[in-house]
This record gives sequence, C-alpha cells and structure tokens, in this order.
Amino acid sequence: MGQFDRTLEYIDQLQHAGTAAAVCEKLLGITSDFGLTALMAGTVPQPATPTGQQKEHVLLCDWPVEWLERYVARNYVDHDPVVSHMKQLQAPFQWREAAQGISFDKSSDEVMGDAGAFKLRDGLAFPLITLDGQIVMVSLGGEAVQLSAAEFGLVSLVSTYAVGRAMQIHTMASKTIDHIELTPRERECLQWAAVGKSEWEISQILGISEHTSEKHLLNAKSKLGAVNRVQAVAEAIRRGYIS
Repeated sequence: MGQFDRTLEYIDQLQHAGTAAAVCEKLLGITSDFGLTALMAGTVPQPATPTGQQKEHVLLCDWPVEWLERYVARNYVDHDPVVSHMKQLQAPFQWREAAQGISFDKSSDEVMGDAGAFKLRDGLAFPLITLDGQIVMVSLGGEAVQLSAAEFGLVSLVSTYAVGRAMQIHTMASKTIDHIELTPRERECLQWAAVGKSEWEISQILGISEHTSEKHLLNAKSKLGAVNRVQAVAEAIRRGYIS
C-alpha cells in the first residue's frame, strides 16, 4: 500500500468517528505507532484568562491528567515555546524546532522540563483555523517520537483532518457546511500537493508555470479557509475533492 493510500485509509477511519472522543481515540491509535501518544487541541485563551475558564478552550484532549492540571494551574500557555512558535509559523513543526528557535527564559525552560517529566519530550504541532475564524492550536506529544519526512507528512495530514472532523461534529447540529466550488485546475493542483509535490513539480506535471501552480494552490487554500497547504488538502479530502 502506498503512502497516500495509507493516509486515505486512516482518514476514512476518522470520518466514521461519530463523536469528538472517538476522533481523539482513533487519531491516537494511528499516531502512537510513531511515538505520539498524547493530544491537545484548542483555541488559545487571551492573556490573563482566569484558570477556571481556560479548559473551556479545549476541543480535543488526551493529555496526562496531572500534566493538564499543572499546565492550567501554572498558566503555562503564556510561556509555552510550542504555543509561541505556532503563533509565528503556520506550517506543522516538531517541538524540538520550537525549542531551538527561541531564546529560553526560565518559564519556558520550566514548561519543557515539566512536560518531559510527564513523558512528553517531543511532539508535532500546528495551527488551524475554524469555520468562524478562530485559531486552533494542535499539539501531539510523546516520549520517543520517531518520524521520517514521509511519516511527518502523513501524521500532519491525518491529524489536521482529525481536528477538522472534530470541529465538523461540534458544529454539525447547528450549522450547514457551505458549498465551495474549486476550479478543475485548483483540484488538480491540490491532488498533486496531497502526494507531496512542490509548486515546481506540479507546474511540470500540468504544463503550466510555477507561478500559476502557486496561484491555483493559494486560491484553493483561500476558498477552503485554510492557513496552510496541509489544512487545504485535508479540507479538500473531507469535501470529496480528493479521493
């Protein structure tokens, strides 16, 4: 089975999950094979949000309970380097990149040290945008994370789809999903992006300029309300444009 077929199989499992808890369980059943055994997804509370209200921002959660309690009680969200990195970078990244990309202060060092004590030594994180424009921060962690470049892409796409599915379940009762019309070229570009092709590679395959392929992808991303290519592909799969 090819990598993309494997990804679609995982996505089909997630699409059949009927509750947010089931989405969380199925996603971690997939990502645990790569050492990612814990998940947190939610909107980021404003600075100085009372501790009692911070849990209201959680969409999906399977963090160790004691770690979640400590994270909220000590207001770690304001000092977490992974959260800071997500605010600056729209693409998926590993926690170690956040640690390497900032100047640690004492509070940031404490967050990462405490996470390690709860067997969360590395992970994968990325931001998403909700249907009403809110930013959702998604973070998966574990003690021994092992991801090749191809596996990183697979986990990023599957996780993005899972969070989108959870948001779909959350809004399904009260909102109708708007129809979005993609052009044939936008669909083609997304289909090739889904299997890891760059803008230049897509331009060569379709016989168009690199600028044109980039423009089609940007248009598709905008129509789908995506903040990055991975979310655009996940949303296109969810809406049936890629199969």
